[in-house]
Amino acid sequence: MTTMEFNTRLLNLKDNMESFAMRLTYNKDEAKDLLQDTYLKAFSSKDKFIELTNLKAWTYTIMKNTFINNYRKSIRENTIFYNKENLSLVNNLTESKVVMPDSAVAFKEINHDIDALDNDFKIPFRMHAEGYKYKEIAENLNLKIGTVKSRIFLARKKLMETLHDYQ
Repeated sequence: MTTMEFNTRLLNLKDNMESFAMRLTYNKDEAKDLLQDTYLKAFSSKDKFIELTNLKAWTYTIMKNTFINNYRKSIRENTIFYNKENLSLVNNLTESKVVMPDSAVAFKEINHDIDALDNDFKIPFRMHAEGYKYKEIAENLNLKIGTVKSRIFLARKKLMETLHDYQ
């Protein structure tokens, strides 16, 4: 396929790509930025496209991966490290300048119910909530990854039972 054919086929996907970007971002400006990033990556990676395959799926994959990478980057930029007994992550996004009374009560109630869990469930659950991956949790706690996943699942299940008002 020539470069001109590739570019034409790619530009013909514009309407589909715009709607997919809106479904990912729910923001018109962010969707436009995502579409622009996707086109830039697709045009510059033309040589990686395998002819006679699905161009639309290939482009959707580029957009989805770009969206995920941008999201992860924004989370990393808003995360600071501090050292207490062990290295922990604190996300700046969770710190709000204005705290509404009902959200403060909800936060205390949820934390109280999390603290009421057994340490076997509470520790992996908190680590996962702080952004640790299953593998990292398993390594830190000397557990098998399946055990970590199971404990986090069971912690969620128990919390859903005790916090049924928040569903």
